[in-house]
Amino acid sequence: MITEYHTTKRIDNTRLIRCAAPSRVRDLWKLCGAGAALASCLLFYAWQHFECIQVTYRVEELKAERAKAAELNQQLHLEVAALRSPMRVDAIARQQLGLTVPVPGQLAPADGTSDAVLADAREAIQTPRP
Repeated sequence: MITEYHTTKRIDNTRLIRCAAPSRVRDLWKLCGAGAALASCLLFYAWQHFECIQVTYRVEELKAERAKAAELNQQLHLEVAALRSPMRVDAIARQQLGLTVPVPGQLAPADGTSDAVLADAREAIQTPRP
């Protein structure tokens, strides 16, 4: 009787490195490139969308600021009109400053023209200094 013994050899394949097929490597790079292109397109779209939203908010802020400025301008125009009112100026002149309406003969017209004064001023400016 012959007995057969079967032995199995344990082979350690952990140190082996399988070379990738060049076509699979090309396919992998194509897939990565397509994914990067798609991601960049999506990021570009998202960036434009958010910029558009921010610009819209800024436009609304500027519209509100313009409305406030227009309202303030209107109030200031009304205040200037009230301060320039002849009735108000007359009341201040009479009450606070004690001014009265001139009586006839109190006013004396000034003789002479303002051109002479202007000519004297020009002459004084043009004279050379020592």
